[in-house]
Amino acid sequence: MSFDPWQYALGTVAALLIGFSKTGVPGAGILVVPLMAQVFGARLSVGATLPLLLLGDCFAVAFYRRDADWAWLRRIAPWVTGGLFVGAVTLKVLGDLRLPSDPLGPVIGVLILAMLALTLLRGRLGDRLRPHSPTGTVLTGVLAGFSTMVSNAAGPVMAIFMTAAGLPKERLLGTSAWTFLIFNLAKVPLLLLLTADNPAEPLFTPETFLFGLTLVPALGLGALVGRVLLPFIPERGFSLLVLGLSAVAAVRLIV
Repeated sequence: MSFDPWQYALGTVAALLIGFSKTGVPGAGILVVPLMAQVFGARLSVGATLPLLLLGDCFAVAFYRRDADWAWLRRIAPWVTGGLFVGAVTLKVLGDLRLPSDPLGPVIGVLILAMLALTLLRGRLGDRLRPHSPTGTVLTGVLAGFSTMVSNAAGPVMAIFMTAAGLPKERLLGTSAWTFLIFNLAKVPLLLLLTADNPAEPLFTPETFLFGLTLVPALGLGALVGRVLLPFIPERGFSLLVLGLSAVAAVRLIV
């Protein structure tokens, strides 16, 4: 597998956004999903993006490692784990279909649009969108696990989940950093098993891993820029730009 300059260009932008989202504006990460899908195709992008996300999580944990609320994380862990397994089964079923075009593309596109809708609703409804009942907590956790397994796009769901806990800002950032690191690590063996089970439709390849290594400097730069420039970024304007570009890319994946 060889890569063209435009693929490296899109990958570099995606890596910058991953680093930036982990230490600057979290909503920037949603655009990474369709960008990487354009580079690799939908299915391969799931595994190709994961090492970069894990590295970004390490940056976030390094900055906020002392601020996690472990009791909250233990409460939601079973439901997110259940969602991971539902997502893994979905990836297996879609991989076994042997269709002419990748069926995961429209699924990721729809998930991105759903995450964008949740982001906009969260801005309008605030507390009313938070899961206030045990059933709401279970459903939100399963949706978060499913979304991150299938598309690496659970950010908006987890944001709703975490703000429902009413944590202070520093504790929220630390808990978020550890949560994403732990569950992204949990996805690695599942994706490797799915690849071994169906080598014709892999989720990891040596080529995509090496491609990701070339993007590490861009990710580190994005993390540092996010950390330094966070106080000066017009967050609303930047977020609207990211949401708009993500919506266009999601529609492209669907059609």
